Parts: sequence; C-alpha cells; structure tokens
Amino acid sequence: MLNISNNKVSELLDLNKFKSGKATQHTNQHNLFRRVLLVSSILVIIILFLPWTQNVTSKGLVTTLKPNQRPQTLQSPIPGRIDRWFVQEGDFVKKGDTILKISEIKSEYFDDLLTERTGDQIKAKSASVTAYRSKVQALKNQYAALQQEQQLKIEQAKNKYLQSKLKVESDSIDLEAAKTKAKIAETQFARTVSLQEQGLKAVKDVEEYRNKLQEANAKYVSQENKWLASKNEVINAKLNISTIKATYGDKLSKAQSDLYSAESSALDTEAQVSKLENSLANYEKRNSLLYITSPQDGYINKAIKSGIGETFKEGEPLVGIMPANYELAVEMWVRPIDLPLLHKGEHVQVEFEGWPAIVFSGWPNVSYGTYGAIIVAIENFASKNGQYRVLITRDPEYGPWPEALRVGSGAKTIALLEDVPIWFEIWRQINSFPPNFYVPDNADTSEKSKEK
Repeated sequence: MLNISNNKVSELLDLNKFKSGKATQHTNQHNLFRRVLLVSSILVIIILFLPWTQNVTSKGLVTTLKPNQRPQTLQSPIPGRIDRWFVQEGDFVKKGDTILKISEIKSEYFDDLLTERTGDQIKAKSASVTAYRSKVQALKNQYAALQQEQQLKIEQAKNKYLQSKLKVESDSIDLEAAKTKAKIAETQFARTVSLQEQGLKAVKDVEEYRNKLQEANAKYVSQENKWLASKNEVINAKLNISTIKATYGDKLSKAQSDLYSAESSALDTEAQVSKLENSLANYEKRNSLLYITSPQDGYINKAIKSGIGETFKEGEPLVGIMPANYELAVEMWVRPIDLPLLHKGEHVQVEFEGWPAIVFSGWPNVSYGTYGAIIVAIENFASKNGQYRVLITRDPEYGPWPEALRVGSGAKTIALLEDVPIWFEIWRQINSFPPNFYVPDNADTSEKSKEK
C-alpha cells in the first residue's frame, strides 16, 4: 500500500523555481499577519473615537412652502354643462383668464332674460311700495282730521250740555216764581171771598181774583213743563256726548285699522322687493359663474372633465392648475420617537430623486449631492400614517436647489443632531436607543428670555 503521508510535493519538485512557491517559503508570515492585525486594531480604535453626527433620516416629497402655491383644482359652485374650452393642457394662464364656459342645466335658470324680467318685477313692486306709502299718509291725514272733528264735536256737545244745565236752573227759578205767584193769587182769592161774605167786596171782585188764581196756576203748570223739558235737554245733551264719542271712536278705529293694513301691505311689498333684489343679485352672480377663470398665474395640468356637453355637479373638480410662482419645500415624515429631537430653524440635508448623491449620514461635510434645508414648520398632530409631518425649505446659507426640481418629486432627508463618538453610535444602534435628546442654542436663548 502507498504511504500518502510521506508523499510531499517539496520532495519531488523544487518549489523555489516557482514564484508562488517562493512565497510559501517565508518564515515570517505570522509576524506579518500580527502586524496587519495590530495596525487594523489601532485604526478601528481610532475610528471608534472619531466624531459621528447623529441624525434622523426620513423620506418625503417636494411640495411648496405656502398653501396657495400648491397644485389645485378648479370647481364650479353651480352644476352645469361644459360648452367651450378656451385652453388646453400645458397652457400658461394669467389671473382672471377664462378657462372654460359652462351653461345651466336647471330649468328655473333657462330664461336668457331672467335678470331683465326680475328687474321689471322690482320696478313694479317698488311702485306698489310708493302707492302704499301714499295711502298710509292719506290715512294718517284722515285719522288726524277725524280726531280733530271728534274734539270739536265733543266741545260743541259739552257747550250744549252746559247751556241745558243753565236753562234748567233758569227754569227752576221761574218755576219758583210762578209757584209764589200762584200762592199769592190763592191767598188773595180766599181773602176776597171772605170779604164778599162779609159784604165788603162785590161778587165782581171775587170773580176777578178767581180768574187771577186760574192764570197763576196755569203759568205755574206751564213753567213746570218748561223746567221738565230743560231737564230732558240736559239728559239729551249728555247722551249726545256719549254718542259722539262712540261714533267717532268707531270711525277712528276703522281709519286706524285701514292705516295698519296699508302699512302692513307696504312692509310686505318692501320685503318682496328686497327678496327680488336678492334674487336679482344671485342671478347676476350666477351668470358670472358661467365662466370659469384662473384664480392666479399658472399652468393647466389636466382637464378632469373634458367632453363638450358633459355635465357635472357643484363642487366637482373640472381642471387642475399649477401656480407659476412658487417657493419649493419638502415635507418629510418622522416617527413620534424622533419628533422631540426636531426644532424649528434646525439644518437638514436633502437628497432629491434624480440627482446622484454620495451620502455619509454621520459625516455630512464629506457627503456629495445633498442640499441644505431648514425646518420651518412641525405638525402638532400625527397623520393617518402615525407619523408627524415636518416642512423644510431651502437654507439661505447653502447653495440653491436644482432649477429643474418639480413639485411631487421624491426626496430623502437627514436631520443633523449632536456629534458623538462612533463607538457610542454603534452601542446606541445595537441597543436600539433613540438619539440623544438635546435643545438647540436658539431654543435655550428663547427660554431664558421667557424666564426673565
């Protein structure tokens, strides 16, 4: 059997004839390895103590700094039908330029003379208001005349009542005088009868005094009738005052009722005029809405509703427009654990998609292809994706962003934090600890000023 263990290549061939063989004949191979290992260990130790900038990386999208500079859609506040397009996609439009014309689809607005007819209705109703106002003034004059007439009539009736009372007093005095005369005549007649029986008076004298007695009694009765008639006139005069008050009260109530009715009709007509004027203003405004105009200078992105005769509802987007003047920004999304580490005014490095870059996140000074940015806004409430939105824009202390950059492009951001040794960063990453919490210098200054 062949002994393989004693079969060596070095015994059969001279290895020094070959270059690779010579390399294996060195006796200091282990020393060389030790040196390489030692140098590598020293380099690793040195690298571990090099400074490393902690950072928060995230993804984002290019947007605009102000909301009115972002892409928008134009809607119509009224439903309608597309009649004509005045632009095409990609066209530049100025503020106020007409983009498209629409027409009505509701039957109550089909009349082309709707505003003119509404204006005629307003004129007619306004004339009715004037007529009602004239009627109100006439009724006011009539009411004032009735009040004056009532006052005069009442004064006249009161005067007649006073005259009747005075006449009653006069007739009462006359009645007392007639009564006294009747008693005197009766006494004289009785005396004459007594003297006649004694033979001192003639029968003729008795008859004469009897006649005077009858006349006195007749005058007394007549005067009593006059007195009663005067009292009756007083009652009639008092009743006449009540009648005048009742009669003119009814007339005044009717005149006042007519006055209130006329005023109510005037106010109702004025309300109708106001309603028609409101409708006219709405019609005129609605007519102006039949032309969709550009709210600002920009470019037509896309016609969302394109067909002629195509109908749409109110508030439905019709066309997209991109403002011509805008200031670029980047919205990035950070985790809630990293949010306390970010502050307004801090520097952020941005890498845009489509622009090649060599990035060393811990050594921003040696990175290539990144652009400087600064934090301008931090969202206070988490979005639907559970992260917080942070808005950054170009840092004026760094170079400009690419001119060909467009809204909607992708971006990667690196928010720079504290400088720490590399060994500390490796230890932090292995243990999944967050970056060091810190407060920037400007925040400390503001807090101290608040405390003061």
